[in-house]
Amino acid sequence: MVGKVNFTAKRVSEFSCPPDKKQAFLWDATPRSGGLGLRITPAGKPSYIFQSRYQNKSIRITIGSPAKWLIPEAQAKAREYQRQIDNGRDPRIVKQAVIAEDVATKKAQQLKGVTVREAWARYMEERQPHWRESSYNDHLKMIQEAGKPRVNRPKVKTVAGPLVPLMPFLLSEIDSEIVLSWAAIEMKSRPARTRLAVRLLKAFLRWSGEDKEYKGIADPTAASGKKIKELVGTAKEKKDSLQREQLPIWFEYVKQLENPVIAAYLQCLVLTGARREELAFLKWDDVNFRWRGITIGDKVEGNREIPLTPYASYLMRNLPRRNEWVFSSLASETGRLTEPSIAHRKVCKAAGLDITIHGLRRSFKNMSEWVETPAGVVAQIMGHKPSAIAEKHYTNRPLDLLRLHHDRFEAWVLENAEIDFKPEDSETGLRVVSHAGIEK
Repeated sequence: MVGKVNFTAKRVSEFSCPPDKKQAFLWDATPRSGGLGLRITPAGKPSYIFQSRYQNKSIRITIGSPAKWLIPEAQAKAREYQRQIDNGRDPRIVKQAVIAEDVATKKAQQLKGVTVREAWARYMEERQPHWRESSYNDHLKMIQEAGKPRVNRPKVKTVAGPLVPLMPFLLSEIDSEIVLSWAAIEMKSRPARTRLAVRLLKAFLRWSGEDKEYKGIADPTAASGKKIKELVGTAKEKKDSLQREQLPIWFEYVKQLENPVIAAYLQCLVLTGARREELAFLKWDDVNFRWRGITIGDKVEGNREIPLTPYASYLMRNLPRRNEWVFSSLASETGRLTEPSIAHRKVCKAAGLDITIHGLRRSFKNMSEWVETPAGVVAQIMGHKPSAIAEKHYTNRPLDLLRLHHDRFEAWVLENAEIDFKPEDSETGLRVVSHAGIEK
């Protein structure tokens, strides 16, 4: 170990480690240098260090390379470390805290540059396991680009999603004024989609406000103010439903559809009261033709089992088995029916009716009263959440009891739709169809 010398640029640059030593030290003799030293190894580069005692133990801290630290700067840093010791603080811990704060500051600065699109992508990735596929697709459609071929109709190009204008903004820039300006424009051309977009944006911003990385950057209330609520309003409650006297003409035009899968799907919606996505996701493994039951993915309870009525069984038995989906589609990337609304709108236009896809589910509920189906039976078949304590905790009707009422309901619908059908016709054999759609 070399004795103390006054540090000069020449002495620092000329200092070297003897070949037979693992390391060598040069200590600064300048008054009030605060334990400053220079350390070097045979293969390494020199670095300034600070050495002193803290709580009767020797401590050493690296300051930095002479190439980056001037001698006065290194001496000042050594004195700073000594003052911390004199004040009862461990300079090593203080240094770590400073480094951590610097890292946090740099990260915060980087996050302030995060765009809404980047945060939205991370939001979707994190939340996807908690969403149904339809919800995930809604979030995708909100930010879809314009001019891309549609999945089910490649010749038709996509329209930009409602939230696309907000995607280039920095997450830190989104405030109530920006959201209001955006919503005012979107409401002019697509109010229903804008209302959905506002709800999804509101949830996204709340997530951003609670996220450990984006907290403090995003404004979680930017889409929740009174003005935005007044601007988008609430959708008018829909009460569309098939009337008894409308059944013949509706079934007539549905059965004339060129696509037998869509025709069967629409009829089954009326006959089962299922939600559109529940029926679209139905797989062959979920249909029990022997015991006349269907297992439906329920958004409330996870799964529910409902009867397979004779005419619905007949419709399904005569569908092509192209893949795992009952209501399959060769044009869809998913292999299943995804957009039946277009065909249904054509049916309603030809029939002079104004019924939505969800209106078919409502029709099941309303028409069940014609045959005095018990409300609890209707709720269990439709997958409505039980309201009464007895229904919720004690009443879970077996399939055969549900079938008793469900078969009666279907028979009433077919009679009023003027469809000549006998229950034994439901035993028609299945058709096997190749992937190309050719019957075998």
